[in-house]
Amino acid sequence: MEKLLLFNPSKCTGCKTCEMACSLSQTGVCNPASSRRRTISFDEDILDVPMQCMQCGNAACMNICPTQAIYVDPETNAKIKNPDKCIGCRMCMIACPFGAISVDPLTNKIVKCDLCLGDPACAKFCPTGAIEYVPADAYSLTRQREAIKEISKMMSTIAKGGA
Repeated sequence: MEKLLLFNPSKCTGCKTCEMACSLSQTGVCNPASSRRRTISFDEDILDVPMQCMQCGNAACMNICPTQAIYVDPETNAKIKNPDKCIGCRMCMIACPFGAISVDPLTNKIVKCDLCLGDPACAKFCPTGAIEYVPADAYSLTRQREAIKEISKMMSTIAKGGA
């Protein structure tokens, strides 16, 4: 059964536990700079949004890669980078509409989310439940609309100069 990561910005406190869990899971070191995901804070931390690879169906990063270093994992449907094929051209970084591909400052290599091979540490350790790994059929249009309304309300508050 296909699963997806869901993000609820209204539950995110900006604690960055997801970044620490990701870096520990991926590299064995608690270093947010090595995380495959980021928590972006807007307007002096009024709004925190967890951001990472959305595992797009028609993934621009995979389509643009000149060496086909990004492939689809048949078990998780994650778009995974093969380090042996990657030439470090960073075209995938440029093509990603979410800015979800980055360079690990410790290794100077491209990194992206691989869903922790089906057990995403970010969702597992998120203390507020802002990140969930759920079956794809639970990902409904209603839920998307609720999240968009919440973000719109927060952005409206920010635009008006209030908290």
